[in-house]
Amino acid sequence: MKRDFQTWLSGFRDSIASYDYYIDFQKVYANAESVRIELHLLNSLIGCQNIEEKFAELVQKYPETLRCIPILLAVRASEIPVLDSTGEYLYQFSKPNYSMEQYQIFMRETGLFDLLKNHIISNLVDYVTGVETGLDSNGRKNRGGHLMENLVESYLQKAGFIRNQNYFKEIYIHEITQKFGIDLSAISNQGKTEKRFDFVLKTDSAIYGIETNFYSSGGSKLNETARSYKQLALEADTIPGFGFVWFTDGKGWRSARHNLEETFAVMEHLYSIQDLEQDILLKLL
Repeated sequence: MKRDFQTWLSGFRDSIASYDYYIDFQKVYANAESVRIELHLLNSLIGCQNIEEKFAELVQKYPETLRCIPILLAVRASEIPVLDSTGEYLYQFSKPNYSMEQYQIFMRETGLFDLLKNHIISNLVDYVTGVETGLDSNGRKNRGGHLMENLVESYLQKAGFIRNQNYFKEIYIHEITQKFGIDLSAISNQGKTEKRFDFVLKTDSAIYGIETNFYSSGGSKLNETARSYKQLALEADTIPGFGFVWFTDGKGWRSARHNLEETFAVMEHLYSIQDLEQDILLKLL
């Protein structure tokens, strides 16, 4: 029975976020803890009116305090480039590479002296915990990518597939060829490109390469993904005993529906979360 694209698209989800999607607090706490001692030393500068002098004394006595300066600016790197009217600088914080006067200029011009001197904050450990929380929100994109993978994997297991026995995670084309003796040169540009599938599934009748993604927002990437997966599906159709399966979902597709519809029209194994819930994987058996 032929599926209707609009009906299929209408079942896409707005979100699949889990509780731990938003902030990885264990990572936040660990990062803050790694510089706790240095931050406590810098706490002694809070409220100091002669802060530049006290900063120099503190760093000369405890040079390791410099290494936590970047995180006060929400920077994870151990070096920070700066261009000002006097030239270009690359401040090193793991090991000082400029004079103390130059680091005082850095602290002054970035506003860190003002932050400490005027008691805008009362505790740098709490401040850095907040900074780390903000920085970790940038990791949602990576966590979001894994959410769909994890969801699909849970349905693979529910369908009775066993990891590293009849399904494999994050496997490259050359590994598929070695493991199953199947020629995939049609989808690797005659061996010139090396694609990695999120999963590879082995059934009694075929080998399936599986890709997964979820898009909560639109953008040009969705159109490119739909076009490239359409091409991949057409190439896979030329390989006996091999099939390409794509699990995708998310409200982002509503603004990129036209390219997805073109792929839907030619791709046999294009599925959504709703399809997973309706045991589509059992049909692949």
